[in-house]
Amino acid sequence: MTEPFLILDLADESETAAFAAEIASMLLPGDVVALSGGLGSGKTTFARAVVRAIVGNPALEVPSPTFTLVQSYVGGRLPVHHMDLYRVAGAHELEEIGLDDALADGAVVVEWPERAGDRLPPDRLDIAFAVVPGGRRVSVSGPAAWRERLDRRGDDRG
Repeated sequence: MTEPFLILDLADESETAAFAAEIASMLLPGDVVALSGGLGSGKTTFARAVVRAIVGNPALEVPSPTFTLVQSYVGGRLPVHHMDLYRVAGAHELEEIGLDDALADGAVVVEWPERAGDRLPPDRLDIAFAVVPGGRRVSVSGPAAWRERLDRRGDDRG
């Protein structure tokens, strides 16, 4: 992971969801958002908010894919696939769960990306979550293209 170019403190679930919605609005087919951090750090909350924003349904039931490994959602502005690699033994299992197919048709949000080895694309957006007093801290890193997309987000808000 590269040096973070953005660090945000998110006080609660609503701030996490708002940031996730911003990221969701930027996602294109083939994009990967890799979410790292300890148990309870906010990864699943963020992933659920991304899915809900893309599908356009804030009340959508978005179960954690801890046991299914992948949950796919269509019907929004693009297909989105939520992967939880916590139970994956190694990168060799990513072909079995359909990573390449998921990237071909939509965006992918991955929890526990470190279990993927070098199988995730290098142009992904990495978001590291940490519990801090008063909420969560996210450290965002990735290639220059992601930094440019995120820098433009302020322009879109006026």
